[in-house]
Amino acid sequence: MTSRYPFGNDPAKVERYKAFWNREAADRPLAGFSFVGWYPLEYFTACKSWKVDDHIAPEMLEPEEWLDDYEGLLREGEEVEDDMLRGACPIQVAFPCFIPAILGSRIRVLPDNVMGEELMLSWEDALAKRLDHENPWFRKCMEFVDALVDRADGRYPLSHGAELGPTDLHAVLRGHNESIMDLIDEPEKSAELLMHLGYVFVEFFQETWKRLPLYHDGYFDAQYQVWAPGPIIRMQEDATAVFSPDLYRKLVQPVDRMIAKQFACNFIHLHSTSMFMLDAFLEIEELRCFEINIEPFNIPVAGMIEYFKMVQDADRPLLIRGSFTADEIRLVRDSLDPRGLYLHIMPESKEEIDVFRAILGM
Repeated sequence: MTSRYPFGNDPAKVERYKAFWNREAADRPLAGFSFVGWYPLEYFTACKSWKVDDHIAPEMLEPEEWLDDYEGLLREGEEVEDDMLRGACPIQVAFPCFIPAILGSRIRVLPDNVMGEELMLSWEDALAKRLDHENPWFRKCMEFVDALVDRADGRYPLSHGAELGPTDLHAVLRGHNESIMDLIDEPEKSAELLMHLGYVFVEFFQETWKRLPLYHDGYFDAQYQVWAPGPIIRMQEDATAVFSPDLYRKLVQPVDRMIAKQFACNFIHLHSTSMFMLDAFLEIEELRCFEINIEPFNIPVAGMIEYFKMVQDADRPLLIRGSFTADEIRLVRDSLDPRGLYLHIMPESKEEIDVFRAILGM
């Protein structure tokens, strides 16, 4: 079936997103299907010439070279019948480079993605880092935003991109091993740096949103294709996978609470490796929504059900993203409350989508 709406963006889909955020009664979860994988490099012609271990400079990124590929990804919505609105961000999918680069990190190419190299800064130099609006990387990000606004022209929603959170930025500035020792050896300085980086994180997204139009009176996150009725931010603390719950509560929880307070429709991105910390995240009443990845190399879906229930029992919307088997979709359907549940499913084929749609009652 081909949608009569460009990119499959039927405005009627907004109502299901509203119900998701409000955890209203529902006969089934909100569900979307996307063949777009975890990492971006394979989708964009502009970076085909990049080689592993190359370093990227801002002048290598020309927005006009990316725009056709952006829209090519979104066109799947015209062929896939689901609940998902599709939009774009700079740079699409997981490409968390702008904040590390603005803070001085060199951006290195990996086999599937990019990363900011650690800087090994002194405490003084780390705390001196600011979000310099004249930095070439900041200006390049805003250039991407402006180009997308012109190209989209209201046809699809736009958003911020994915960026590293404060604990991850701490690791970039101080060094990954050093940042872990910092928590033990220098807790007061660690707390100061983490809060400082929290404010840098907030400022970056606030500045981005100043340039982005609303879409059907709402905000958007393009990595997870989430429409929201209020200001949205994607939070991330991947480095907490090696924290103790006690250290998280003492040093990071105040930072995450501060960030969440700035955006009414915030959500935090988590991996199954952080589930031992879930209680501590749920203690932050300001965290509005939880996004949890399903990954084949971590805890399987059956083992994640108890954690999904913890989020729902705390009356929070829950977004689950990943690949599923038909039996796993049945397990999720039978085990979880459809209220405030969004399944962002990464299928292997259109035939698999038909099976999933039937299981979910779509």
